Amino acid sequence: MKPKNSTAKRTKLLDAARDVIRAKGYSATTVDDICAAAGVTKGSFFYHFATKEQLGIAAIEQFGVMASTIFGSAPYSTKPDPRERVLGYVDFRASMLHREIVQFTCLLGTTVQEVYATHPDLRAACDQGMSAHVAELVRDIAAAKQQYAPDAPWSAQSVGYFMQAVLQGSFIFAKAKQSPEVAIECLAHLRRYLETLFGQPSNDNRKETKP
Repeated sequence: MKPKNSTAKRTKLLDAARDVIRAKGYSATTVDDICAAAGVTKGSFFYHFATKEQLGIAAIEQFGVMASTIFGSAPYSTKPDPRERVLGYVDFRASMLHREIVQFTCLLGTTVQEVYATHPDLRAACDQGMSAHVAELVRDIAAAKQQYAPDAPWSAQSVGYFMQAVLQGSFIFAKAKQSPEVAIECLAHLRRYLETLFGQPSNDNRKETKP
């Protein structure tokens, strides 16, 4: 198998695992399902991955890299004011809710709900990926706290996890109702809550954060 062709097939398998598992769940997804979605043979599958779990872990890692790239290059990420970056993140996530449900839900959240008690390596991969995303948020939350609410008793890390808890819960309801409407409302409430944590920026703050 030529290296370039082999890499392309591995990528197809990872992409297929991402989408099929988000649509069907980890347990209901078979190797045959993934191969069919990727358009490759089972021989190709086992050339790259010894088991479905090994593929699942690789897909989770790829999903984390993809998410980091998407959010790291989003327009809000270049705003000079950390408060606006935090709120911009919520707005950006809300804008994604107008896609098909399988396209905006989280592979990691979907997987860990099923496997946390049965597949420790998958659970650990999900925890690592989700916590890494929270850590990226925490940097902006901490900067916004320092600027707007330095004496507040809450921690930036706790707010980062709360934001993700709202998102993951919203995804569950979107699946249950087969509609993003509840998720859209939940993120609107999340945004309003964050505004109360940081308050409205003063004119002085706005001047200081101009590029």
